[in-house]
Parts: sequence; C-alpha cells; structure tokens
Amino acid sequence: MAASHRSLEPALAEHGLRLRGGWIPTPQDDLPSLGGGAAPAVVWMVGQVGSECWPVFSGSPFFSDGLPDPMDRWSKSIGDDLALRHGGVAVYPSDGPPYAPFQQWAQRAEPLQRSPLLLQIHPQYGLWHAYRFALLLPDLSARDRHWLACSVAMPTADLCLQCDGQPCLTACPVGAFAPHVYAVDVCADHLHGGQGQPCMERGCLARRACPVAIPHHYLPAHAAFHMQAFGQRH
Repeated sequence: MAASHRSLEPALAEHGLRLRGGWIPTPQDDLPSLGGGAAPAVVWMVGQVGSECWPVFSGSPFFSDGLPDPMDRWSKSIGDDLALRHGGVAVYPSDGPPYAPFQQWAQRAEPLQRSPLLLQIHPQYGLWHAYRFALLLPDLSARDRHWLACSVAMPTADLCLQCDGQPCLTACPVGAFAPHVYAVDVCADHLHGGQGQPCMERGCLARRACPVAIPHHYLPAHAAFHMQAFGQRH
C-alpha cells in the first residue's frame, strides 16, 4: 500500500517518532534499489524530537533485554516493519561501513545548521532531536510531491552566530569543545572520572547550555541513557 505523509505521521506517532520531512532522490544519490530493482521515488526522514519517544522505547522489551544497542534495535523494528508494509527499504545511521550520509540527507529535509558542538541545530528543536532512520519508498503522490515542494528546507539566519556569547563553548568543565572541534578523549576521560557525574546523569553540560529550544531538553533518564552508551564506547 502506498504511503503518504498523512498516513505515516500517525503510524510514527504511536512510537513517539515524527516524520522529519523528506526529499526526492536523483540517480546521483546512489540509493539502495527496492524490490524488482526499482529506484526509490522518495526518501522520508524519521526521527525524534525531545524525549517524545522515551516512554515508548523505555517501556519496550529492547530497553530491558540486556542486549547491545537497544535503541538502534528498537528503531530497526519500527523502520523495517514500515518498509515491509509499503514495499520500501529502511536505512539506518548505524548501517555500515559505508555509512549513509544522514546529516546531508537531513539538511535536504529540514532547515538545519551545523552548531559549534558539531551537532545539527534546528530552529525549533535546537540540539534536542535525532534521526532514527530513513524510509525509501517506491511511490510519491502528486499531493505529497507538492507538499515536499512547499516545505523544502530554506536557509535561515545562522542561529549560533547570532547567539550572545555562545555559552555552549564555555560550559564544558574540561574545555572539550572549541568552535567545530570536539576533543573526544578529553570528554571521555572526564565522564569516567568522579567529576563527570553531572554530565552522566543529566546530559552534556555544553549541550544543555544552548539557549535554543530549552523546553525540548531530553528528560534526565533519556539523557543519561545516551551518556552511558557514549561512555561504553569510549
């Protein structure tokens, strides 16, 4: 069954996810082919805003089964199901190498900018959003084609250059951030030490210092989940 943005939105909302826009691919994008070798007609970007997905994910078996990468596996269960139902393919940021250029794909769907913390900043959601997967589908209705054309990401004034003092660059206790530079080892050493608990329990202090979209801050449990995952990798 062909999927429209109006049918995808409520299906994703059941999981606390959102349709984050989409874009029409060209042959130069070199995307995976669909069934029968057909080329995708549209790429829908799917993600989260704030902690909207946290109650659903944290209540799922993936969260508590003790296996690695619970959120990635949860996302894949949703994306693969939607792709199967609509004759498409789901692509995930964790697939690879080679990895799909998700940041570039996201910039084709929404008005994102690169922040000094190297995270993509959104004018409404700030730094408090993420992309869980992309749905490559075989059909695009004339209505959805028009919707995409009307909602195409337009460049906006640089939020970070307009920010008074850029507090994100001075909030890190160990100075792990400079403009567009992230000292991962310095950050990881701090998190594993006794002074890193505030970051581990509530999320990165530099990220939380950003004044954009404060109401979308991750819940403490959600932030701690991601920080613990980062700490296990570094």
